[in-house]
Amino acid sequence: MESPELTFTLAYIVFSLCFVFTPNEFRSAGLTVQNVFSSWLGTEDARFIQYHVKRSSVTLLLHSALPLGYYMGMCIAAPEKHLGYIHQVNGSWRAFLLLSLCLQLASWTLIIYWSRHHWHNHPISRALQAHVQPPYSSWGDVATSINTEFRRIDKFATGAPGARVIITDNWVLKVTTYHVYMALQSDCHVTVTGSRQHQLSPDSASPIQFLTLRVDSINPAVRPFDIRLNSTEYAELREKLHAPIRNAANVVIHQTISELFLETFRAQVDLNQPYTLPDGQEVESCIGCMQVPAGTKLVRLCHAEDPCGVCPVWVDGSPAAKTSKDLRPGCPAESPAPPAELNSVYWTFVWSADKHIQIKLTFCK
Repeated sequence: MESPELTFTLAYIVFSLCFVFTPNEFRSAGLTVQNVFSSWLGTEDARFIQYHVKRSSVTLLLHSALPLGYYMGMCIAAPEKHLGYIHQVNGSWRAFLLLSLCLQLASWTLIIYWSRHHWHNHPISRALQAHVQPPYSSWGDVATSINTEFRRIDKFATGAPGARVIITDNWVLKVTTYHVYMALQSDCHVTVTGSRQHQLSPDSASPIQFLTLRVDSINPAVRPFDIRLNSTEYAELREKLHAPIRNAANVVIHQTISELFLETFRAQVDLNQPYTLPDGQEVESCIGCMQVPAGTKLVRLCHAEDPCGVCPVWVDGSPAAKTSKDLRPGCPAESPAPPAELNSVYWTFVWSADKHIQIKLTFCK
């Protein structure tokens, strides 16, 4: 194989792999089906189902045209082979051209078949038809329901464009290159089937864990499918997913630092006594979300004349030699006690509406 022919072949193989699997560099450059045909596809937020019906169809056409594109490119890269003159090419190139044309013709035939009766025969439409049951009278009603819920901002969405996972109020969706898998939350159950841990990740300096979950539906017409997500997103998925989740493989799911703190915090609360709200006292809103009433109360244990209005630090349940106000820059230290020792264990106290919380503090350099 001559040098220009080899160079073009290697370059076209790399281009084809990148076009099919679409790395971040191609997405940044806009070399994706979604960007190239955005004027025809429309927007995903406006009509989610119709968008992916069109996207999957044009993606199939473009991917099936890659072999034919290679042949046409070779006509320019290797003009001495006279590939543009079919009667002059050898048997192997003629067979390759015939297979490429047949693949493209078969793709067009399949797309035309899918598009009949307003895309009634498309695989996504057939998946919608499996959910035609009250309150949905047709697959169009199912599509409208999914479109409406996808437009809401409270949905859970994660994953690469070729394997996205979307959880809405009533639907579990998996968007792939050629298909959209779907299941009603009320009809399905989810099982954690496995996990894989990667030591290196372009998005994180620490090891990451990917979970594999299988979605099964009690509807026999709905095909089961697998979804993959980062273990750090598992808690968010559980909040949005109403279907039961089973851990069949006894997978140990790694938690984030925030989740570990909350778990430890709740465990400590369970050990404390409840706080009784005095009569006539109003419960303020949560300072984090400002949407729900607060469930935790901070009780001052320091003296009222404390100028900083902060609680003293306690050592093993007794008053410490140092108050927490001395830890604040610019706050005068009025306590005659000696400073807190480094790496010593200190305690402060917090009450919640349910329990009494004791928080351990360690002062370090």
